[in-house]
Amino acid sequence: MTTTHFGFKSVDEAEKARHVRGVFDSVAPKYDVMNDLMSMGLHRAWKAYTVMVANLQEGDKVLDIAGGTGDLALAFSKKVGNSGQVVHTDINEAMLSTGRNRLIDEGVALPTLVCDAEKLPFADNYFNLVSVAFGLRNMTHKGVALAEMQRVLKPGGKLLVLEFSKVAAPLEKIYDWYSFKVLPKLGKLVAGDDSSYQYLAESIRMHPGQAELKTMMHKGGFGHVDYHNLTGGVVALHVGIKC
Repeated sequence: MTTTHFGFKSVDEAEKARHVRGVFDSVAPKYDVMNDLMSMGLHRAWKAYTVMVANLQEGDKVLDIAGGTGDLALAFSKKVGNSGQVVHTDINEAMLSTGRNRLIDEGVALPTLVCDAEKLPFADNYFNLVSVAFGLRNMTHKGVALAEMQRVLKPGGKLLVLEFSKVAAPLEKIYDWYSFKVLPKLGKLVAGDDSSYQYLAESIRMHPGQAELKTMMHKGGFGHVDYHNLTGGVVALHVGIKC
């Protein structure tokens, strides 16, 4: 049996996706409310910055991986116009359904697809932009997923990975206290689920830091990779360009 991490636990590699699915099935109904509460609204600024860095043009084709409740897909759709395309995907059907309903409520209908980032069902060299926000850390084979993202991008295309990362040293103690003492209690109070938010805190600690993820993106075939630390490294936006 090959094992991998699920938070701080070791699980059968083949079972990780099922465990992750269980987490997001549980949190989907309160996902947006919890994002606002646990980030004190900062996730909106992080995503707005991501849209700015994307620098999309009318007619561009965009793949939003782990698109969840659709906030980035909605923002991207406003940039590419009617001549462009935004494909909204997630491996979790509950999250995707929540996102699709939210988009329809906004009067936006996008191609919506349940798919695994490690096996993307798209042609080579198709998209101008691929984005994955707060989803890479949940993937079992991150290197495989990054190579797939590179494959479906056009030459010169851009990958944006917005993800929790390694905080600056002066913030570590208060960040650990908040992550392991406050977040699970907030999850219990608002979403009726403390264990999923305990997993969130653990999965962040197990995710590669800024420099390691940059190296992984280079290995995945990206010629130029850079990252931008946001809020003291609580989050980092990695930008990879396909040669």
